[in-house]
Amino acid sequence: MKKSLLFLTLSLFFYLSTQAQQPKKLNASQIYEAVEKLNFLGSVLYVAAHPDDENTRLISYMSNHVKARTAYLSLTRGDGGQNLIGPEIRELLGVMRTQELLAARNVDGGEQMFTRANDFGYSKHPNETLEIWDKDKVLNDVVWAIRKFKPDVIINRFDHRRAGQTHGHHTTSAMLSMEAFDLVGDKSIYPEQLEKVGVWQPKRLFYNTSWWRYGSREKFEEVDKSNMLNFDIGVYYPNKGLSNNEVAAIASSQHLCQGFGRLSQRGTQQEYIELLKGDMPKDKNNVFEGIDTSWNRIKGGQEIGNILYNIQENFNFKNPSSHIIDLLDAYKKIQLLEDEHWRAIKEKQILKIIEACAGLYLEASTSSPTATPNTSTQINIEALNRSNINIELTSVHFNMDKMTYAKELNLLNNQKVTFTETVDLKTNDYSTPYWLSEKASLGMYKVTNKNLIGKPETPRPVQVDFNLIIDETPVTITKSAVYRYSKPDKGELYRPFEIVPEVTASISDKVFIFENDQQKDIEITVKAGKDNIEGYVSLCHPDDWNIYPEKQKVNISNKGESQTFVFTVIPPKNQSEGFISPMVNVNGKEYTKELIEIDYSHIPFQTVLLPSESKIVRLDIQKKGENIAYIEGAGDVVPESLQQIGYNVVKIKTDEITPENLSRFDAVVVGIRAYNILEDLKFKQDILFNFVEQGGNMIVQYNTRHRLKVDKLAPFDLTLSRDRVTDENAEVRLLNPNHEVLNYPNKITLSDFEGWTQERGLYFPNQWGNEFTPILSLNDEGETAKEGSLLVAKHGKGHYIYTGLSFFREFPAGVSGAYRLFANMLSIGKDNINLDKKLND
Repeated sequence: MKKSLLFLTLSLFFYLSTQAQQPKKLNASQIYEAVEKLNFLGSVLYVAAHPDDENTRLISYMSNHVKARTAYLSLTRGDGGQNLIGPEIRELLGVMRTQELLAARNVDGGEQMFTRANDFGYSKHPNETLEIWDKDKVLNDVVWAIRKFKPDVIINRFDHRRAGQTHGHHTTSAMLSMEAFDLVGDKSIYPEQLEKVGVWQPKRLFYNTSWWRYGSREKFEEVDKSNMLNFDIGVYYPNKGLSNNEVAAIASSQHLCQGFGRLSQRGTQQEYIELLKGDMPKDKNNVFEGIDTSWNRIKGGQEIGNILYNIQENFNFKNPSSHIIDLLDAYKKIQLLEDEHWRAIKEKQILKIIEACAGLYLEASTSSPTATPNTSTQINIEALNRSNINIELTSVHFNMDKMTYAKELNLLNNQKVTFTETVDLKTNDYSTPYWLSEKASLGMYKVTNKNLIGKPETPRPVQVDFNLIIDETPVTITKSAVYRYSKPDKGELYRPFEIVPEVTASISDKVFIFENDQQKDIEITVKAGKDNIEGYVSLCHPDDWNIYPEKQKVNISNKGESQTFVFTVIPPKNQSEGFISPMVNVNGKEYTKELIEIDYSHIPFQTVLLPSESKIVRLDIQKKGENIAYIEGAGDVVPESLQQIGYNVVKIKTDEITPENLSRFDAVVVGIRAYNILEDLKFKQDILFNFVEQGGNMIVQYNTRHRLKVDKLAPFDLTLSRDRVTDENAEVRLLNPNHEVLNYPNKITLSDFEGWTQERGLYFPNQWGNEFTPILSLNDEGETAKEGSLLVAKHGKGHYIYTGLSFFREFPAGVSGAYRLFANMLSIGKDNINLDKKLND
């Protein structure tokens, strides 16, 4: 039985992943659940800092058990995290994590909101967080979210009283929520918002506490809970065949890039929330006590409730279409409601129910996934009524060219109607995440269009209104245009229809390191967004660098095809750095954007436009050794970065770690978090340590103590901690300035630690054996010195090095000092070793 339930849960997860991009079609049980939610007029807003901070157990409970309209306000999009499943970091990681949040909400039934705050990385204190974020703008966004969503209840994920004890973003999210609670009802606060929304006052504010807040379950048992509510979030949903905590686990497992894939849980499980503001409910299990959540809440609602409660109590699971006449009656009454907020929400909800009850399938699809501005495209329309209800498609309206096409087609039961219309794409805007359209600061995204603030994603460009008459009632249902296609090994697939530039250009790498004054050939790829592209491409570059040729002709016949050009880049004699960016000129118009596509099965296909540029660095660097084995961990560009400075890097898998294979290499580098995610690596430790004893170097990059899959991380005692230095400009002190790693073959000085990005490093060891020599001392302001960021130990003829320095962030940013230091780490002890090893073919 246990195996079958696990299979059911995992099967649902797989189904949700494969269906991530398909339109949602409700079955009878889901329609009934939608009716239950239609009949509940109450809202809960959950507030935290990042994607994956949210408690999906509580969100699912409020949405699926209480039936409340539930949303998660994430202050950031998680841009500053790591990516366990791919190379996307920073802005692209934020795009991925946004979609993973939407996928999670698709599972647990919640909605998703954001502020403009940029996740700049780990912060130790709210003071630091608010120095980098623009507090007034983020608070403005939180107030906007509350006024727009109008929650009765707000629940903070984190404790506002723990400043300096946890992630600064976490505490800040709670502090801003507390402050906003008292401001949202004041007309003098952010009065410009009142043109779009009214003031609002939530009834209660809670903190989602738990035993981990107090250190142990035993300590939590002793806590006075008189100011807390608690819920059994393990309730079972017969219509789903799942417990609430199973649904929550599936929702949480959508955060795959953060390694949140997990087994589900079942059974009774208590969740606690502590009252912070507002009155305490007498019923410790009812967060809405004293709040009217029935249709009686709004003027004119009682008559609507009489209709809809009857549908709920007598729901026809075998024939949901039998309720359509009553639903249409309620729909017409909802349209007359004076309360604009609830009218908009309930009108949207009931239209989805009517559509589902009729088995109504409406689709607007394209024959191509993209088109360019101010061109025309064909939209294929499909309309299908799978009920006996009289439905007429009177017309279709397209938002792009404002054209309406009369149809007057009777949609007979199960008789599909199809036709095609040509639509003019009258726009100069491109499809891209709206928060990336303008250059961001370290702490804030810039969004000029105020109507977009808070939205999870950019609205789809082509919208089609299906104007219908259902049993004499006019109804309009709007669909976004999609691209529908199939693959032999995957079946039917969907992806969003996007508007892209006529031409885009990308550079083969984001950083080019010139280890000497020798020229390099760099590839530029130009991609056509439409047929018959003619023009030329050139490279913008710093004055002290030279590019040959000056420009090259572009001639691409077919949309979607690419043309690759090679430019020779000649560096200056002395150390220098700057940026190169391709510019494509077509008919006098210059294009400078790169088109980036993000394609994972668990989220919809993403199209992102970013400025196309790469950093070029003329670096004064020396190195010893040639051949490097790289054991990939959670995903980084360290191997490619080492190739940039002339190393021959070969990525090897755990089953390739043999004494014979390793004998070909001068050093082995272990990727970030490899010991957290590679199960079999623990069986290869003796081979790796023996490689070091025989004269090789082994460099291990950061791992976390949590979920460490090996007992012996190093040949000597080494204990990981949560120590980190988040200030990328924190002072660096050289503990052993005469150590070889700081002097050979490059002389490392404090200037090599200038220009670092996001942080110095993370998860440093805090205990180690006497065999290790600590090299650096650094700390954030007000903290004790941390000496575990770079540890070097002689082991036999070679060296074992453990480092928590964030090379995986510094290399993509082209930080020259990081390259010089890593070259020394690879070169240590290589002075008298034969360096002429060659890889076998």
